[in-house]
Amino acid sequence: MTLLNYLIPFALALGLLILVHEMGHYLVARWCGVKVLRFSIGFGKSLYVRRAGRDGTEWAIAAFPLGGYVKMLDEREAPVAPAELHRSFNRQSVYRRFAIVAAGPLANFLLAIVLYWGLFVVGTDELRPRLALSDTPAIAAAAGVREGDLVVAVDAEPVRSWQDLRWVLLRHALDQREVLLQVRTLEDVETFRRLDLTGISIDGEDQDLIARIGLKPWRPLIRPVLGRLTEDGAAARAGLRAGDEVVAIGGEPIAAWSELVLKVRQAPGLPLRFGVRRAGAEAEYLVTPDAASENGERIGRIGVAVAEPAPGGLSMFASVRYGPFEAAAKAVRQTWETSVLSLQMIGRMITGEVSWKNLSGPVTIADYAGQSAQLGLSHYLKFVALISISLGVLNLLPIPVLDGGHLLYYTVEIIKGGPIPERVMEIGQQIGLVLLVMLMAFAFYNDINRLISG
Repeated sequence: MTLLNYLIPFALALGLLILVHEMGHYLVARWCGVKVLRFSIGFGKSLYVRRAGRDGTEWAIAAFPLGGYVKMLDEREAPVAPAELHRSFNRQSVYRRFAIVAAGPLANFLLAIVLYWGLFVVGTDELRPRLALSDTPAIAAAAGVREGDLVVAVDAEPVRSWQDLRWVLLRHALDQREVLLQVRTLEDVETFRRLDLTGISIDGEDQDLIARIGLKPWRPLIRPVLGRLTEDGAAARAGLRAGDEVVAIGGEPIAAWSELVLKVRQAPGLPLRFGVRRAGAEAEYLVTPDAASENGERIGRIGVAVAEPAPGGLSMFASVRYGPFEAAAKAVRQTWETSVLSLQMIGRMITGEVSWKNLSGPVTIADYAGQSAQLGLSHYLKFVALISISLGVLNLLPIPVLDGGHLLYYTVEIIKGGPIPERVMEIGQQIGLVLLVMLMAFAFYNDINRLISG
């Protein structure tokens, strides 16, 4: 993909998330009667400014796009006319200030819920949670998992897609415990597999969690039956026809379409003896794959597509959708569980149980934005929902300069019955700024390290 394939999806997602977050602050501030002076997407030098509304609020787009802010009337920042003192942020009750600050992160959670709800109602084509054993199947094999097992539920929690399965297993792996898989075998028999996750590390950088368990998505065996042939392709020139089944190449048996493809790719310009079964009779054909270039590699091609699978076969994909009310409940649950998981991961990073190398910055996020956009709208919207939740969680952390830091101050104010001294807040802001800069620097370092290491 070109750089624009990354930057455009990233910019759209980031712009939407910042807009929603700041709009949360803005709307609740207006509802509380606070005067808003400026609404900015980005920081630094303004690229675009327009005044609108009865208060003449400045709506701005600034040069540094990683954030935004809503500037409200406040005596601590500039003198306020006596007639407008009641509209100053610092003159509001602690509960109103709490609501205004909390509205930003809550708006991000609400956006995620709306996006998930829309995806669940419209429905998406999802990979079925049908299992196969990976190259290191020890844990899955010990549980008795068999090729083709379709997971129906995990600890009685329904599972309808591969993504559902990944999510549930990740949550349980954090708890380091044993789980019960309810599966339906290829013979259509309902049974259970007891999967031991007590020794699974969620911090493996070289391998996906599912792969460490010993699982991978099941793929049906695609027979090496020829479908449509190109008129001038090597297969057509050699006399092969649609419907022919390749049983051997160069004397070696061929059982799957992937084996046929591999043999052809490895032999550009080299004659191959195809053993073919046609209408019950077997014959041999000499096929010389045409040479082609793919990503700088010289490969062979014979100009043939795989035949359409017979109806009634097992499909790898299924359309997953929910009714409006069920979708709403699932969207809220998905948002809540993702938030809790994010906090658990942060906690484990602090305690050293999870490596800080898992922390991602804008470069990695832009990479995921581009990849998800290439996969389709539903994948991109899921990505936006996930990042929106992450932004909400991050802003609620009790770090001064973040929304969570201000909420901490207000909570203390409610408990002690009076505001925190200005000096204490200033020191807190300085400490919070240092922590935030360190966090961003580490995230950038991880991004660069991933780029260098590939």
